[in-house]
Amino acid sequence: MYYFPQDPPYFILFAGLFAGIACGAAFDSTLRQNVKAWSADRNNIILANSDGISLRLPFLGICVGIIFFLSAGLEIFGFPTWLAYSIALPLTLLIAILLWFQLRVVFRQLDRGGSPALDLDSWEE
Repeated sequence: MYYFPQDPPYFILFAGLFAGIACGAAFDSTLRQNVKAWSADRNNIILANSDGISLRLPFLGICVGIIFFLSAGLEIFGFPTWLAYSIALPLTLLIAILLWFQLRVVFRQLDRGGSPALDLDSWEE
């Protein structure tokens, strides 16, 4: 006997996916503008202030969208709601913290050595 949920949360699945993609596009655009402004001026203040609200808000939107997408996907496969959210929330938060930390490391490398500091092929020489 198979278990089929009565009301699978397809709307929440697609809404979470859409929110993640839309906020990801905003995050990408803001990040590109910050790097382009830094590249034009080579001003270290731009990179130091680049983790402000203009980047944090789309990043938070990506995280919330991913939480809803993951939890709805787990619910569709038969997990109870409380278990789906208790899996999706810590998983997303852990990945978000690690990703934000890595972004800060990349900004510090750009701040110290410019864009050649990020070129991994140049280390082989």
